[in-house]
Amino acid sequence: MIYQRALLREIGNYAAAVFAALFAVTATSVLVRFLGRAAGGSIPLDAVLGLVGFTALNYLPILLAVTLFVSVLAAMSRSHRDSEMVIWSTAGLPLYAWVRPVMLFAVPLVLLVALLSLLLAPWANQRAQEYQQRLEGQEDVSMIAPGVFREPPSGNVVFFVESMSGEQREVQNVFIAGQQHGREGVVVSRHGYIDVTEKGDRYAVLVNGRRYEGVPGTPEYRIMEFERYSVLIQSRSRQDATLSPKALSTLKLLREPENRLWRAELTWRVGLPFVALNLALLAIPLSSVNPRATRSLNLIFAVLAYLVYSNLLSIVQAWVAQGRVPFSIGWWVLHAAMLALIGILFWRRTTLRFGLRLRR
Repeated sequence: MIYQRALLREIGNYAAAVFAALFAVTATSVLVRFLGRAAGGSIPLDAVLGLVGFTALNYLPILLAVTLFVSVLAAMSRSHRDSEMVIWSTAGLPLYAWVRPVMLFAVPLVLLVALLSLLLAPWANQRAQEYQQRLEGQEDVSMIAPGVFREPPSGNVVFFVESMSGEQREVQNVFIAGQQHGREGVVVSRHGYIDVTEKGDRYAVLVNGRRYEGVPGTPEYRIMEFERYSVLIQSRSRQDATLSPKALSTLKLLREPENRLWRAELTWRVGLPFVALNLALLAIPLSSVNPRATRSLNLIFAVLAYLVYSNLLSIVQAWVAQGRVPFSIGWWVLHAAMLALIGILFWRRTTLRFGLRLRR
């Protein structure tokens, strides 16, 4: 049919433009966030691109769902503004006839959203967490930035390194301040190096320096000279954290029916394809606009509809995690309610047009 081919071509053009814009904005915001963390020293600069890639892959299911919704809404709203829908309606084409071409375009994207949500996004989250843990536990000291006061993950000390050499294992002019047994201590040394134990713990080993120890505000201070002094910078046991539910595979989530957090994560993953499908259907009755109204009015409704739908899904996910709603109900009840609302909107638009025809 002519109207189907025209609509599919127009939706495809809108989808390419919308996805490019959304992906560019998302990737830029993620890049800025990781660059800020790299500037603060929490992650090495050479790890930014890898983490950005994994994070962007995690956002792809949501971006595709929003792209599908906005592109269908924009294409059909344009037809309403140019009175093309009036011509097709006068020719006897009902509103639900547009479901078929929309579904021809939406179903492949919904399947892609399901693939990303159930398989690729968890894999990306897992790789991102493992990558970050590996960076934190690597033997080099790229996390130590020369000329910057740093606090290691243990939070017990603050250290300063003026310069580094020898593949970033030799350090010069080291300053370390910390508290031990209720007494403040300051350690200074002109030379030192980084030592990594077999367990993965990292120590700053200072050579031929001094330690000043005492209680601030009192004259009780001790000055000690040493030939070798070791300070724990990073403990391997602190960084070997378990993976979050977002980083677990879908099959592993299915094997633990009693874990509420895992069931809640599964509710979100299963829900994203339904969100994409329902939003594509919702765009059909919402696309009816007044030709005299502003062109951005429908986009405002689209943003509000998506925000309400996604927030409701997050609420259901939280309820499943809290045990207030069982998973057997939580994974489908919201989407069934949305589908019923879409049916009501279709019925209302159809009866409204039918009533206008009778008046004429």
